[in-house]
Amino acid sequence: MRRLVLILIVLGAAGLAAFWFVTTPHLRDMAAYANLTGDKSHGEHVFWAAGCASCHAAPGAEGDAALVLSGGQTFPTQFGTFAAPNISPDPERGIGKWTLADFVHAVQDGVTPAGEHEFPAMPYEAYAKMAPQDVVDLRAFMIALPASTAPSQPHQVGFPFNIRRALGGWKLMFAGNSYVLQGDLSPQVQRGRYIAEALAHCGECHTPRNPLGGLTRSRWLAGGPLPDGKGKVPNITKGRLKWSDEDIFTYLTTGFTPDFNSPGGPMAHVVDNMKHLPPADVRAVVAYLKAVPAVQP
Repeated sequence: MRRLVLILIVLGAAGLAAFWFVTTPHLRDMAAYANLTGDKSHGEHVFWAAGCASCHAAPGAEGDAALVLSGGQTFPTQFGTFAAPNISPDPERGIGKWTLADFVHAVQDGVTPAGEHEFPAMPYEAYAKMAPQDVVDLRAFMIALPASTAPSQPHQVGFPFNIRRALGGWKLMFAGNSYVLQGDLSPQVQRGRYIAEALAHCGECHTPRNPLGGLTRSRWLAGGPLPDGKGKVPNITKGRLKWSDEDIFTYLTTGFTPDFNSPGGPMAHVVDNMKHLPPADVRAVVAYLKAVPAVQP
């Protein structure tokens, strides 16, 4: 019996050590960022393409108020309710004291300056594909925005989903920096892929998820239930989206469908963001959507 207990203790310790090793936050090498200078003007372009204000502005904020990234919006899911934090340049309540490395690791690796895993409500698995220059430019724009002293609200996530260390395992299973659309793509489609898969993170809403919250990449952009369970996100692959290129372009830049309906909810934010992009970038997104393989219901 004593020997059995000893074996169980050893196995338990080995298992705990393996868990601790596997779930350790991994941070990217900063060498690619070391000699880059931020361009605030281009950073604004990245800001809108990445949809930062859509989540991190205060609830209901519009116009210039949407550039005050005080956080506070909540996002109910089957795992709990996540709250967008204050990411304004305030040094105490926001990211004003963050170094470039802190910013890169948070945005692209999903790791906080304190060394904890971020919940994947933050689309870092998409942002992981961002070009280093775009990340540096984004930071240059964001640290020039108005600061807010509003405190970040806590996430309302229960056990066991509130164990941040376990997210290291989730990242191993589901996070990555590879593109879904592969093949010999035209420069326009490549640009659209970068905007849609890396910056605008379209797949985060339009791709169904497995029971653990990982994206089902084999059904990319095939739609699915909203995270709060109230309604559905449409299938926007070419097998279901019958609109012409011009229809899609008009929708993304004006919000009007061919039937003169307009979007609500999160998609209204996407249209607001797309309005700030050069028309060539929006048309690149259209070309990308037309290139994504059809997925039937």
